[in-house]
Amino acid sequence: MYNWTLIIARACFEELQADYLIFWFFLDFLFDSLYLCDMMFRTRTGYLDQGLLVKDQVKLRQCYINSFQFKLDLVSMVPTDLLYLVLGTSYPEVRLNKLLRFNRMLEFFQRTETRTNFPNALRISNLVLYIVIIIHWNACLYFSFSKAIGFGADRFVYPDPSDPEFGRLVRKYAYSMYWSTLTLTTIGETPPPVENSEYFFVVTDFLVGVLIFATIVGNVGSMITNMNAARADFQARIDAIKQYMTFRKVTVDLEKRVIKWFDFLWTNKKAVDEREVLKFLPDKLRAEIAINVHLDTLKKVRIFADCEAGLLVELVLKLRPQVYSPGDYICRKGDIGREMYIIKEGKLAVVADDGVTQYVVLSDGSYFGEISILAIKDDLMEALTEYPDAKALLEEKGRQILMKDGLLDLEVAAQGPDPKEMEEKVERMTDALDVLQTRYARLFAQQEAGHSKMKLRLSRLEGRLTTATATA
Repeated sequence: MYNWTLIIARACFEELQADYLIFWFFLDFLFDSLYLCDMMFRTRTGYLDQGLLVKDQVKLRQCYINSFQFKLDLVSMVPTDLLYLVLGTSYPEVRLNKLLRFNRMLEFFQRTETRTNFPNALRISNLVLYIVIIIHWNACLYFSFSKAIGFGADRFVYPDPSDPEFGRLVRKYAYSMYWSTLTLTTIGETPPPVENSEYFFVVTDFLVGVLIFATIVGNVGSMITNMNAARADFQARIDAIKQYMTFRKVTVDLEKRVIKWFDFLWTNKKAVDEREVLKFLPDKLRAEIAINVHLDTLKKVRIFADCEAGLLVELVLKLRPQVYSPGDYICRKGDIGREMYIIKEGKLAVVADDGVTQYVVLSDGSYFGEISILAIKDDLMEALTEYPDAKALLEEKGRQILMKDGLLDLEVAAQGPDPKEMEEKVERMTDALDVLQTRYARLFAQQEAGHSKMKLRLSRLEGRLTTATATA
Protein backbone atom coordinates (compact mmCIF):
# COMPACT_ATOMS: atom_id res chain seq x y z
CA MET A 1 0.00 0.00 0.00
CA TYR A 2 2.89 2.33 0.72
CA ASN A 3 4.36 1.83 -2.74
CA TRP A 4 1.04 1.87 -4.57
CA THR A 5 -0.01 5.21 -3.10
CA LEU A 6 3.21 7.16 -2.62
CA ILE A 7 5.45 6.29 -5.59
CA ILE A 8 3.02 7.88 -8.05
CA ALA A 9 2.38 10.83 -5.72
CA ARG A 10 6.12 11.51 -5.24
CA ALA A 11 6.67 11.28 -9.00
CA CYS A 12 3.88 13.73 -9.91
CA PHE A 13 4.17 16.27 -7.07
CA GLU A 14 7.82 17.33 -7.07
CA GLU A 15 7.68 19.15 -3.73
CA LEU A 16 6.54 15.97 -2.02
CA GLN A 17 9.69 14.16 -3.19
CA ALA A 18 12.18 17.01 -2.70
CA ASP A 19 11.08 18.30 0.71
CA TYR A 20 11.11 14.88 2.44
CA LEU A 21 13.87 13.09 0.57
CA ILE A 22 15.69 11.58 3.57
CA PHE A 23 12.39 10.45 5.07
CA TRP A 24 11.45 8.66 1.81
CA PHE A 25 14.84 6.98 1.59
CA PHE A 26 14.41 5.61 5.10
CA LEU A 27 10.90 4.29 4.39
CA ASP A 28 11.99 2.83 1.05
CA PHE A 29 14.79 0.90 2.75
CA LEU A 30 12.42 -0.24 5.52
CA PHE A 31 9.80 -1.62 3.17
CA ASP A 32 12.38 -3.17 0.84
CA SER A 33 13.63 -5.05 3.90
CA LEU A 34 10.05 -6.14 4.56
CA TYR A 35 9.85 -7.44 0.97
CA LEU A 36 13.02 -9.45 1.56
CA CYS A 37 11.64 -10.91 4.79
CA ASP A 38 8.44 -11.83 2.96
CA MET A 39 10.45 -13.85 0.45
CA MET A 40 12.14 -15.70 3.30
CA PHE A 41 8.78 -16.43 4.90
CA ARG A 42 7.47 -17.79 1.61
CA THR A 43 10.21 -20.41 1.59
CA ARG A 44 8.78 -21.69 4.89
CA THR A 45 5.09 -21.51 3.98
CA GLY A 46 3.46 -24.95 3.85
CA TYR A 47 1.21 -26.10 1.05
CA LEU A 48 -1.21 -28.99 0.55
CA ASP A 49 -0.18 -31.98 -1.53
CA GLN A 50 -3.17 -34.30 -2.07
CA GLY A 51 -4.69 -33.01 1.14
CA LEU A 52 -1.54 -33.40 3.25
CA LEU A 53 0.38 -30.42 4.61
CA VAL A 54 3.95 -30.38 3.31
CA LYS A 55 6.49 -29.17 5.87
CA ASP A 56 9.75 -30.39 4.37
CA GLN A 57 12.06 -27.36 4.04
CA VAL A 58 13.60 -28.50 0.76
CA LYS A 59 10.21 -29.08 -0.87
CA LEU A 60 8.86 -25.78 0.41
CA ARG A 61 11.82 -23.85 -0.93
CA GLN A 62 11.71 -25.65 -4.27
CA CYS A 63 7.96 -25.07 -4.63
CA TYR A 64 8.36 -21.32 -4.09
CA ILE A 65 11.36 -21.01 -6.43
CA ASN A 66 9.46 -22.81 -9.22
CA SER A 67 6.38 -20.58 -8.86
CA PHE A 68 5.58 -17.56 -11.01
CA GLN A 69 5.22 -15.44 -7.90
CA PHE A 70 8.92 -15.96 -7.14
CA LYS A 71 9.82 -14.40 -10.48
CA LEU A 72 7.65 -11.38 -9.71
CA ASP A 73 9.12 -11.11 -6.22
CA LEU A 74 12.63 -11.36 -7.64
CA VAL A 75 12.00 -8.56 -10.16
CA SER A 76 10.49 -6.40 -7.41
CA MET A 77 13.74 -6.73 -5.45
CA VAL A 78 15.94 -5.46 -8.26
CA PRO A 79 17.75 -2.41 -6.73
CA THR A 80 16.41 0.13 -9.23
CA ASP A 81 17.10 2.85 -6.64
CA LEU A 82 20.66 2.89 -8.00
CA LEU A 83 19.27 4.79 -10.98
CA TYR A 84 19.07 7.79 -8.64
CA LEU A 85 22.82 8.08 -9.16
CA VAL A 86 22.27 8.52 -12.91
CA LEU A 87 18.92 10.31 -13.19
CA GLY A 88 18.95 12.24 -9.92
CA THR A 89 16.69 12.01 -6.87
CA SER A 90 13.73 13.64 -8.60
CA TYR A 91 12.59 10.43 -10.28
CA PRO A 92 10.96 8.10 -7.70
CA GLU A 93 9.20 6.31 -10.56
CA VAL A 94 12.34 4.20 -10.86
CA ARG A 95 10.78 2.18 -8.01
CA LEU A 96 7.71 1.14 -10.03
CA ASN A 97 8.98 -2.44 -10.06
CA LYS A 98 7.96 -2.61 -6.38
CA LEU A 99 4.32 -2.64 -7.49
CA LEU A 100 4.69 -6.22 -8.72
CA ARG A 101 3.89 -7.33 -5.16
CA PHE A 102 0.27 -6.28 -5.68
CA ASN A 103 -0.83 -9.93 -5.80
CA ARG A 104 0.45 -10.39 -2.25
CA MET A 105 -1.95 -7.72 -1.01
CA LEU A 106 -4.87 -9.42 -2.81
CA GLU A 107 -3.88 -12.71 -1.17
CA PHE A 108 -3.97 -11.03 2.22
CA PHE A 109 -7.48 -9.66 1.57
CA GLN A 110 -8.76 -13.06 0.40
CA ARG A 111 -7.40 -14.93 3.41
CA THR A 112 -8.71 -12.29 5.80
CA GLU A 113 -12.16 -12.46 4.22
CA THR A 114 -12.20 -16.24 4.69
CA ARG A 115 -11.27 -16.01 8.37
CA THR A 116 -13.09 -12.89 9.55
CA ASN A 117 -16.50 -12.95 11.20
CA PHE A 118 -17.49 -9.79 9.29
CA PRO A 119 -16.86 -10.65 5.61
CA ASN A 120 -19.37 -8.14 4.23
CA ALA A 121 -17.76 -5.26 6.13
CA LEU A 122 -14.35 -6.31 4.80
CA ARG A 123 -15.67 -6.51 1.22
CA ILE A 124 -17.11 -3.00 1.44
CA SER A 125 -13.88 -1.68 2.93
CA ASN A 126 -11.84 -3.29 0.14
CA LEU A 127 -14.13 -1.84 -2.50
CA VAL A 128 -13.82 1.64 -1.06
CA LEU A 129 -10.05 1.19 -0.84
CA TYR A 130 -9.75 0.22 -4.51
CA ILE A 131 -11.89 3.17 -5.57
CA VAL A 132 -9.81 5.62 -3.52
CA ILE A 133 -6.57 4.24 -5.03
CA ILE A 134 -7.94 4.61 -8.57
CA ILE A 135 -9.09 8.17 -7.86
CA HIS A 136 -5.69 8.92 -6.28
CA TRP A 137 -3.79 7.66 -9.33
CA ASN A 138 -6.07 9.60 -11.67
CA ALA A 139 -5.52 12.78 -9.63
CA CYS A 140 -1.75 12.38 -9.90
CA LEU A 141 -1.99 11.76 -13.64
CA TYR A 142 -4.21 14.84 -14.06
CA PHE A 143 -1.64 17.02 -12.29
CA SER A 144 1.18 15.62 -14.45
CA PHE A 145 -0.94 16.10 -17.58
CA SER A 146 -1.56 19.71 -16.60
CA LYS A 147 2.17 20.19 -16.05
CA ALA A 148 2.95 18.76 -19.52
CA ILE A 149 0.49 21.14 -21.22
CA GLY A 150 1.32 24.05 -18.98
CA PHE A 151 -0.24 25.15 -15.69
CA GLY A 152 -2.92 27.76 -16.31
CA ALA A 153 -2.68 27.37 -20.10
CA ASP A 154 -6.49 27.02 -20.26
CA ARG A 155 -9.38 26.49 -17.90
CA PHE A 156 -9.14 22.70 -18.12
CA VAL A 157 -5.66 22.25 -16.65
CA TYR A 158 -4.53 23.01 -13.11
CA PRO A 159 -4.29 26.78 -12.42
CA ASP A 160 -0.95 28.58 -12.38
CA PRO A 161 0.97 27.64 -9.18
CA SER A 162 2.44 31.16 -9.06
CA ASP A 163 -0.88 32.18 -7.59
CA PRO A 164 -0.43 31.81 -3.79
CA GLU A 165 -3.83 30.17 -3.50
CA PHE A 166 -2.83 27.31 -5.85
CA GLY A 167 0.89 27.11 -5.05
CA ARG A 168 0.64 25.09 -1.84
CA LEU A 169 1.17 21.32 -2.01
CA VAL A 170 -1.99 20.55 -0.08
CA ARG A 171 -4.10 22.65 -2.49
CA LYS A 172 -2.49 20.99 -5.52
CA TYR A 173 -3.38 17.52 -4.27
CA ALA A 174 -6.83 18.51 -2.99
CA TYR A 175 -7.77 20.20 -6.29
CA SER A 176 -6.53 17.22 -8.31
CA MET A 177 -8.44 14.74 -6.10
CA TYR A 178 -11.57 16.88 -6.42
CA TRP A 179 -11.30 16.93 -10.22
CA SER A 180 -10.58 13.19 -10.35
CA THR A 181 -13.52 12.35 -8.11
CA LEU A 182 -15.97 14.43 -10.14
CA THR A 183 -14.74 12.91 -13.39
CA LEU A 184 -14.57 9.25 -12.43
CA THR A 185 -17.86 9.22 -10.53
CA THR A 186 -19.55 11.35 -13.24
CA ILE A 187 -21.51 13.22 -10.56
CA GLY A 188 -20.28 16.76 -11.19
CA GLU A 189 -19.24 19.24 -13.86
CA THR A 190 -15.60 19.94 -14.57
CA PRO A 191 -14.09 22.63 -16.84
CA PRO A 192 -14.49 21.50 -20.48
CA PRO A 193 -11.34 20.48 -22.38
CA VAL A 194 -9.79 22.76 -25.00
CA GLU A 195 -6.90 20.91 -26.63
CA ASN A 196 -7.35 17.63 -28.53
CA SER A 197 -5.15 15.83 -26.04
CA GLU A 198 -7.39 17.10 -23.25
CA TYR A 199 -10.43 15.69 -25.03
CA PHE A 200 -8.80 12.27 -25.31
CA PHE A 201 -7.76 12.42 -21.65
CA VAL A 202 -11.31 13.25 -20.52
CA VAL A 203 -12.88 10.57 -22.74
CA THR A 204 -10.56 7.96 -21.25
CA ASP A 205 -11.41 9.17 -17.75
CA PHE A 206 -15.11 9.00 -18.46
CA LEU A 207 -14.84 5.44 -19.75
CA VAL A 208 -12.91 4.42 -16.66
CA GLY A 209 -15.49 6.28 -14.55
CA VAL A 210 -18.39 4.39 -16.12
CA LEU A 211 -16.61 1.12 -15.38
CA ILE A 212 -16.01 2.17 -11.77
CA PHE A 213 -19.61 3.29 -11.32
CA ALA A 214 -20.93 -0.01 -12.70
CA THR A 215 -18.55 -1.91 -10.43
CA ILE A 216 -19.65 0.09 -7.38
CA VAL A 217 -23.36 -0.42 -8.07
CA GLY A 218 -22.92 -4.13 -8.82
CA ASN A 219 -20.72 -4.92 -5.83
CA VAL A 220 -22.64 -2.85 -3.32
CA GLY A 221 -25.93 -4.32 -4.53
CA SER A 222 -24.54 -7.84 -4.23
CA MET A 223 -23.18 -7.14 -0.74
CA ILE A 224 -26.48 -5.69 0.46
CA THR A 225 -28.30 -8.72 -0.94
CA ASN A 226 -25.93 -11.09 0.86
CA MET A 227 -26.22 -9.14 4.10
CA ASN A 228 -30.03 -9.30 3.98
CA ALA A 229 -30.29 -12.84 2.60
CA ALA A 230 -30.80 -14.40 6.03
CA ARG A 231 -33.46 -11.87 6.99
CA ALA A 232 -35.25 -12.25 3.64
CA ASP A 233 -35.35 -16.03 3.98
CA PHE A 234 -36.59 -15.76 7.58
CA GLN A 235 -39.28 -13.25 6.58
CA ALA A 236 -40.43 -15.56 3.77
CA ARG A 237 -40.98 -18.33 6.31
CA ILE A 238 -42.99 -16.01 8.52
CA ASP A 239 -45.14 -14.88 5.57
CA ALA A 240 -45.84 -18.50 4.59
CA ILE A 241 -46.92 -19.37 8.15
CA LYS A 242 -49.14 -16.27 8.31
CA GLN A 243 -50.87 -17.17 5.04
CA TYR A 244 -51.43 -20.72 6.24
CA MET A 245 -52.92 -19.59 9.57
CA THR A 246 -55.20 -17.11 7.78
CA PHE A 247 -56.35 -19.76 5.32
CA ARG A 248 -57.02 -22.28 8.08
CA LYS A 249 -58.67 -19.67 10.31
CA VAL A 250 -56.34 -20.20 13.26
CA THR A 251 -57.37 -18.38 16.43
CA VAL A 252 -55.90 -14.93 17.06
CA ASP A 253 -54.31 -16.01 20.33
CA LEU A 254 -52.48 -18.92 18.69
CA GLU A 255 -51.40 -16.71 15.81
CA LYS A 256 -49.88 -14.22 18.25
CA ARG A 257 -47.97 -17.01 19.97
CA VAL A 258 -46.55 -18.20 16.64
CA ILE A 259 -45.44 -14.66 15.69
CA LYS A 260 -43.95 -14.22 19.18
CA TRP A 261 -41.93 -17.41 18.68
CA PHE A 262 -40.55 -16.14 15.37
CA ASP A 263 -39.63 -12.80 16.96
CA PHE A 264 -37.85 -14.62 19.76
CA LEU A 265 -35.86 -16.68 17.24
CA TRP A 266 -34.66 -13.62 15.32
CA THR A 267 -33.95 -11.47 18.38
CA ASN A 268 -31.81 -14.17 19.99
CA LYS A 269 -30.11 -15.17 16.71
CA LYS A 270 -31.66 -18.65 16.78
CA ALA A 271 -33.17 -18.50 13.30
CA VAL A 272 -30.38 -20.49 11.65
CA ASP A 273 -31.19 -24.13 10.93
CA GLU A 274 -28.11 -25.96 12.23
CA ARG A 275 -28.75 -29.08 10.19
CA GLU A 276 -29.13 -27.02 7.02
CA VAL A 277 -25.87 -25.18 7.68
CA LEU A 278 -23.85 -28.28 8.55
CA LYS A 279 -25.16 -30.50 5.77
CA PHE A 280 -22.41 -29.33 3.40
CA LEU A 281 -19.68 -30.63 5.72
CA PRO A 282 -18.29 -34.17 5.51
CA ASP A 283 -19.73 -36.64 8.03
CA LYS A 284 -16.57 -36.64 10.15
CA LEU A 285 -16.41 -32.86 10.48
CA ARG A 286 -20.13 -32.67 11.19
CA ALA A 287 -19.68 -35.30 13.90
CA GLU A 288 -16.77 -33.39 15.44
CA ILE A 289 -18.81 -30.18 15.56
CA ALA A 290 -21.73 -32.00 17.18
CA ILE A 291 -19.38 -33.59 19.71
CA ASN A 292 -17.78 -30.24 20.49
CA VAL A 293 -21.18 -28.62 21.03
CA HIS A 294 -23.20 -31.33 22.77
CA LEU A 295 -21.00 -34.08 24.20
CA ASP A 296 -20.27 -32.43 27.55
CA THR A 297 -23.97 -31.84 28.06
CA LEU A 298 -24.88 -35.43 27.19
CA LYS A 299 -22.33 -36.80 29.68
CA LYS A 300 -24.21 -35.12 32.52
CA VAL A 301 -27.30 -37.30 31.95
CA ARG A 302 -27.20 -40.01 34.61
CA ILE A 303 -28.52 -42.75 32.34
CA PHE A 304 -25.55 -42.24 30.01
CA ALA A 305 -22.92 -41.61 32.68
CA ASP A 306 -21.08 -44.94 32.25
CA CYS A 307 -21.72 -45.55 28.56
CA GLU A 308 -18.96 -46.06 26.04
CA ALA A 309 -17.54 -43.02 24.29
CA GLY A 310 -18.51 -44.44 20.89
CA LEU A 311 -22.16 -44.71 21.90
CA LEU A 312 -22.16 -41.13 23.19
CA VAL A 313 -20.82 -39.97 19.85
CA GLU A 314 -23.60 -41.86 18.07
CA LEU A 315 -26.22 -40.30 20.34
CA VAL A 316 -24.79 -36.81 19.91
CA LEU A 317 -25.47 -37.06 16.18
CA LYS A 318 -29.12 -37.84 16.98
CA LEU A 319 -29.68 -34.64 18.96
CA ARG A 320 -31.99 -32.06 17.39
CA PRO A 321 -32.03 -28.46 18.62
CA GLN A 322 -35.42 -27.06 19.62
CA VAL A 323 -36.11 -23.43 20.53
CA TYR A 324 -39.04 -22.38 22.73
CA SER A 325 -40.07 -18.80 23.35
CA PRO A 326 -40.94 -17.50 26.85
CA GLY A 327 -44.30 -18.77 28.05
CA ASP A 328 -44.35 -21.90 25.88
CA TYR A 329 -45.15 -25.32 27.31
CA ILE A 330 -42.72 -28.07 26.36
CA CYS A 331 -44.98 -30.80 27.72
CA ARG A 332 -48.03 -31.05 29.96
CA LYS A 333 -49.17 -33.46 32.62
CA GLY A 334 -50.46 -36.66 31.06
CA ASP A 335 -48.50 -36.33 27.80
CA ILE A 336 -46.80 -39.48 26.55
CA GLY A 337 -43.04 -39.08 26.86
CA ARG A 338 -41.25 -39.65 23.57
CA GLU A 339 -38.23 -37.36 23.94
CA MET A 340 -35.49 -36.59 26.38
CA TYR A 341 -34.71 -32.87 26.73
CA ILE A 342 -31.40 -31.32 27.72
CA ILE A 343 -31.50 -27.59 28.53
CA LYS A 344 -28.67 -26.03 26.55
CA GLU A 345 -29.53 -22.40 27.31
CA GLY A 346 -32.27 -20.65 29.28
CA LYS A 347 -34.52 -21.60 32.19
CA LEU A 348 -37.46 -23.98 32.45
CA ALA A 349 -40.07 -23.97 35.21
CA VAL A 350 -42.06 -27.00 36.35
CA VAL A 351 -45.45 -25.50 37.27
CA ALA A 352 -48.68 -26.66 38.82
CA ASP A 353 -51.98 -27.02 36.98
CA ASP A 354 -52.71 -23.32 37.57
CA GLY A 355 -49.68 -22.40 35.46
CA VAL A 356 -48.36 -20.03 38.16
CA THR A 357 -47.08 -22.09 41.09
CA GLN A 358 -43.52 -23.21 40.42
CA TYR A 359 -42.21 -26.46 41.87
CA VAL A 360 -38.68 -26.16 40.54
CA VAL A 361 -36.71 -24.15 37.95
CA LEU A 362 -34.27 -25.97 35.69
CA SER A 363 -31.33 -24.10 34.14
CA ASP A 364 -28.43 -24.72 31.76
CA GLY A 365 -27.22 -28.33 31.82
CA SER A 366 -30.40 -29.73 33.40
CA TYR A 367 -32.34 -32.52 31.70
CA PHE A 368 -35.62 -34.36 32.00
CA GLY A 369 -37.49 -37.17 30.27
CA GLU A 370 -34.42 -39.41 30.14
CA ILE A 371 -36.51 -42.54 30.77
CA SER A 372 -38.61 -41.72 27.71
CA ILE A 373 -35.64 -42.18 25.42
CA LEU A 374 -35.69 -45.94 26.08
CA ALA A 375 -38.88 -46.12 24.02
CA ILE A 376 -37.46 -44.26 21.01
CA LYS A 377 -36.61 -47.14 18.68
CA ASP A 378 -35.54 -45.14 15.63
CA ASP A 379 -32.68 -43.27 17.27
CA LEU A 380 -31.57 -45.05 20.44
CA MET A 381 -32.02 -48.63 19.27
CA GLU A 382 -30.26 -47.88 16.02
CA ALA A 383 -27.29 -46.55 17.96
CA LEU A 384 -27.36 -49.51 20.38
CA THR A 385 -27.11 -52.10 17.61
CA GLU A 386 -23.32 -52.04 17.73
CA TYR A 387 -23.15 -51.74 21.54
CA PRO A 388 -24.89 -54.77 23.20
CA ASP A 389 -23.17 -54.18 26.54
CA ALA A 390 -24.37 -50.60 26.62
CA LYS A 391 -27.89 -51.78 25.73
CA ALA A 392 -27.98 -54.09 28.73
CA LEU A 393 -26.55 -51.35 30.93
CA LEU A 394 -29.17 -48.84 29.80
CA GLU A 395 -32.00 -51.32 30.35
CA GLU A 396 -30.76 -51.96 33.89
CA LYS A 397 -30.46 -48.23 34.60
CA GLY A 398 -33.93 -47.65 33.21
CA ARG A 399 -35.32 -50.37 35.48
CA GLN A 400 -33.61 -48.80 38.48
CA ILE A 401 -34.96 -45.33 37.65
CA LEU A 402 -38.50 -46.70 37.27
CA MET A 403 -38.22 -48.50 40.58
CA LYS A 404 -36.90 -45.37 42.30
CA ASP A 405 -39.75 -43.29 40.94
CA GLY A 406 -42.30 -45.94 41.97
CA LEU A 407 -43.24 -46.79 38.41
CA LEU A 408 -42.11 -50.45 38.48
CA ASP A 409 -42.86 -53.21 41.01
CA LEU A 410 -39.91 -55.59 40.85
CA GLU A 411 -41.70 -58.37 42.74
CA VAL A 412 -44.63 -58.41 40.34
CA ALA A 413 -42.24 -58.26 37.39
CA ALA A 414 -40.17 -61.15 38.84
CA GLN A 415 -43.19 -63.40 39.51
CA GLY A 416 -44.04 -63.60 35.84
CA PRO A 417 -47.44 -64.79 34.49
CA ASP A 418 -49.73 -67.32 36.37
CA PRO A 419 -49.44 -70.84 34.80
CA LYS A 420 -53.18 -71.55 35.23
CA GLU A 421 -54.05 -68.30 33.60
CA MET A 422 -51.70 -69.09 30.75
CA GLU A 423 -53.32 -72.54 30.29
CA GLU A 424 -56.78 -70.99 30.11
CA LYS A 425 -55.53 -68.53 27.50
CA VAL A 426 -54.08 -71.37 25.43
CA GLU A 427 -57.37 -73.32 25.60
CA ARG A 428 -59.34 -70.27 24.52
CA MET A 429 -56.96 -69.72 21.61
CA THR A 430 -57.31 -73.43 20.65
CA ASP A 431 -61.11 -73.24 20.69
CA ALA A 432 -61.01 -70.08 18.60
CA LEU A 433 -58.68 -71.79 16.12
CA ASP A 434 -61.07 -74.79 15.83
CA VAL A 435 -63.97 -72.47 15.09
CA LEU A 436 -61.95 -70.74 12.42
CA GLN A 437 -61.00 -74.06 10.84
CA THR A 438 -64.66 -75.18 10.77
CA ARG A 439 -65.70 -71.94 9.13
CA TYR A 440 -62.91 -72.25 6.61
CA ALA A 441 -63.96 -75.85 5.71
CA ARG A 442 -67.58 -74.76 5.26
CA LEU A 443 -66.58 -71.88 3.01
CA PHE A 444 -64.29 -74.13 0.99
CA ALA A 445 -67.14 -76.70 0.46
CA GLN A 446 -69.51 -73.97 -0.64
CA GLN A 447 -66.92 -72.70 -3.08
CA GLU A 448 -66.41 -76.20 -4.55
CA ALA A 449 -70.16 -76.73 -4.94
CA GLY A 450 -70.58 -73.43 -6.65
CA HIS A 451 -67.72 -74.26 -8.97
CA SER A 452 -69.34 -77.63 -9.95
CA LYS A 453 -72.69 -76.01 -10.66
CA MET A 454 -71.00 -73.43 -12.84
CA LYS A 455 -69.22 -76.12 -14.88
CA LEU A 456 -72.52 -78.02 -15.36
CA ARG A 457 -74.29 -74.92 -16.61
CA LEU A 458 -71.48 -74.16 -19.04
CA SER A 459 -71.67 -77.72 -20.43
CA ARG A 460 -75.43 -77.49 -21.01
CA LEU A 461 -75.04 -74.12 -22.66
CA GLU A 462 -72.37 -75.49 -25.02
CA GLY A 463 -74.67 -78.42 -25.95
CA ARG A 464 -77.53 -76.09 -26.83
CA LEU A 465 -75.26 -73.91 -28.95
CA THR A 466 -74.00 -76.98 -30.84
CA THR A 467 -77.56 -78.23 -31.58
CA ALA A 468 -78.64 -74.82 -32.76
CA THR A 469 -75.68 -74.58 -35.12
CA ALA A 470 -76.39 -78.05 -36.66
CA THR A 471 -80.06 -77.18 -37.26
CA ALA A 472 -79.17 -73.97 -38.99
